[in-house]
Amino acid sequence: MMRFAVASTLALSFVCASVPADEPGPGGFLADAKANLNLRTFGFRNDNLDGTGAPSRTEEWAQGFVVKFQSGFTPGGIGYGLDALGLAGVTLDSGQGRHVGSSMIPSDDGRATKTWARLAPTFKARLASTELRYGALVPQLPVLMANDGRVLPQTFEGLQISSEAFDRLLLTGGRITRAVGRGSTDRTGLSVAGATRQSDAFYYGGADWAVDDALKAQYYFARLDDYYLQHFFGAIHHLQLGESSEMITDARIFSTRSSGANSTAAGRAGGYVVGGYTEGDTGEIDNRTWSISSEYRHAGHALMIGYQVVSSGSNFVQPNQGSLEGKGAGGASTYLLTDRFIQGFNRAGERTAFAQYGFDFAAVGVVGLKASVMYLKGTGADTLGGGSAAEWERDLGVDYVIQGGPLKGVGLGWRNAISHSELSRNQDLNRAFLTYTLPLL
Repeated sequence: MMRFAVASTLALSFVCASVPADEPGPGGFLADAKANLNLRTFGFRNDNLDGTGAPSRTEEWAQGFVVKFQSGFTPGGIGYGLDALGLAGVTLDSGQGRHVGSSMIPSDDGRATKTWARLAPTFKARLASTELRYGALVPQLPVLMANDGRVLPQTFEGLQISSEAFDRLLLTGGRITRAVGRGSTDRTGLSVAGATRQSDAFYYGGADWAVDDALKAQYYFARLDDYYLQHFFGAIHHLQLGESSEMITDARIFSTRSSGANSTAAGRAGGYVVGGYTEGDTGEIDNRTWSISSEYRHAGHALMIGYQVVSSGSNFVQPNQGSLEGKGAGGASTYLLTDRFIQGFNRAGERTAFAQYGFDFAAVGVVGLKASVMYLKGTGADTLGGGSAAEWERDLGVDYVIQGGPLKGVGLGWRNAISHSELSRNQDLNRAFLTYTLPLL
C-alpha cells in the first residue's frame, strides 16, 4: 500500500508539473471549512409473500446522524486538507424475528444493536486542478458505487486521484483496500456476490470526456484482485427539443472476465468463485452486459424506456461483500439502470425491458413534490437446474421537501416495491424516511 501511495503522489506531481499552481484560496484550511449535520429517520419493512422459511418479515426503524466536515486547503503550491464523516445510528424499533443483520442495523447476538458509530476521515492534497484523497471514500463511478440505501451510507477505504488538468476531461484513478457496510462498523476486504474469500485490492481508473455541451463519453477499467477485470464504455447524449423539452439517451457496455485465482481451477477450488449460474457450473466470472435507454422530458414530465442484456457466462459483477459472514456488509449498488429496490436484474442470460414515468409537481405550482413509477420485466435468466426463469418488479416513489415555515427544508419520502420472481421469494417492500440538513459551519 505504501508503494502505491508514493507512486500516486509522484503521479500527482507529474500530472500537474506543467500546470500553473493556483493558490487554493486566501481563506485556507479553516476559513474555507464547511460542516453540516444530516439527520435521517428511516423505516424499513420487507414482507416475504411466499415460502415458509424465516424470516417472513423484516421491519425496523432507526435514526441516523451524519456529520460531514470539509476543510479548505492550506495556502501554497500544494494545498493540504482534511475531510471527515462522523456516522452514528440509533435503533428506534426492532425485535427478534423482525431483524435481519446487515440490512440496516448491526447485529449483537442475533438482535439489533441499540447504537453504533464510526469515524471516517480523509486526508486530501491539491495541486492546481488535481486532487489526491486518502482514507474514507464514497465513490459514485461506473465501476464502483457506494450504497446509500439505508439510514447510514456504505464507505470504502483507499486512495483516489482525480484531475481536470485538461479541458473537458476528468481523469480518475485509485486503489481500494477495505469497505464498511451500511449496517455495520466492521471493516472487510472486498469480494463478489456469493463468494466467501476476500480480496485486498480493487484498482480502477477512467475518463469522463465532455465531447461538447450535448455529449459525454466515458471509459473506465477496474480490477478486483483474484476475481475479475472489467471494462466500461458509456455515452450520454442530450438533445434539446425546444425551450422546455429534451431527449436523453444513455448507452452502457460492460465487459468482465475472470482474473487471478478466479481464472484457475485451483483458485476456484480454494473458494474464489462467483455465486449464481455460471457456464459449466465452474464459478468463473465471464460476462458482457449492455443497456440503452431514452428519456423524454417536458414541462415536469419524464418518460424513460430501456432495454438491458446480460450474457450467459455468469451474473454481472461488481464489488459486493454481502456474503462475508458476521461482518454486516450487506447492501451493494451497481451502475445499472435495473439496480432497483429489490431486484438487480443482472442474472446470467437475463433480458430486461423497463419503463419509468416521473413528474415534478413544480410544473403545476407545487414546488418540492416529486413522484415516479417504474416497471421492469426480466426474462431468460439461466438457472442452476437448467432452463430459464423470469421476474418482474414495480416501484413507486414520492418525495416532498417542505418549502416554508418552521419545518422548511425537512424532506419526506416513501418507497414501495413489489417483486415476483421465479428465482427468489416474492416480496413487498416499503421504506419511509424523514431527512433534514442543519448547517454547522
